[in-house]
Amino acid sequence: MKDITSQQNKVLNCIQVYIKKTGFPPTRADICKELGFKSPNSAETHLRALEKKGFISIESGTSRGISIINPEIENEGDEYPIIGLVAAGSPTLATENVEKVFNCPQGFFGSNFDYFLRVRGLSMKDAGIMEDDLIAVKKTQDIKNGDIVIARIDDEVTVKYFHRHSPKIVHLQPANEDFSNIEVDLEHTELFIEGKSVGLIREN
Repeated sequence: MKDITSQQNKVLNCIQVYIKKTGFPPTRADICKELGFKSPNSAETHLRALEKKGFISIESGTSRGISIINPEIENEGDEYPIIGLVAAGSPTLATENVEKVFNCPQGFFGSNFDYFLRVRGLSMKDAGIMEDDLIAVKKTQDIKNGDIVIARIDDEVTVKYFHRHSPKIVHLQPANEDFSNIEVDLEHTELFIEGKSVGLIREN
């Protein structure tokens, strides 16, 4: 992997910190704001250089399509299960749902987490979450509007933005205009929040 300039390193660190703080990648405008660039073109130039040198990947057509490729892990970390397609009716962490384990240091994303979930589909692509990405999931019920949650509706597990509109109505909102909101009437439909996204890794 090639060396990077000090400015490129600042951009790379900015992406890492932003993902740790928010759970999703920054936009070009976010990078400009954080680093004081006057133009998004400056951020774009550094991003393309980082992509060429193999530090990040950039998905076209989405403002948050930036991900860090296989972060180099210097310290020995803990092993976390990677959950693939969740079998209907089974607990998310059931043995049959575990693809493999992934070694990652505690606190790598700025927050503790419990497992990785492999993303299926493109309903969150405008949040920079693509097919086969690994979402770091923290098991918690402490959820705020705007959090990216892993929700179970009856037997189906989905990743969406969480918005509570009233004590009885929750909207699960995609980040892709090709998909519709899921409205959940809690009086008639069982909704369980498995946890929330605290970070993301793209394996290749």
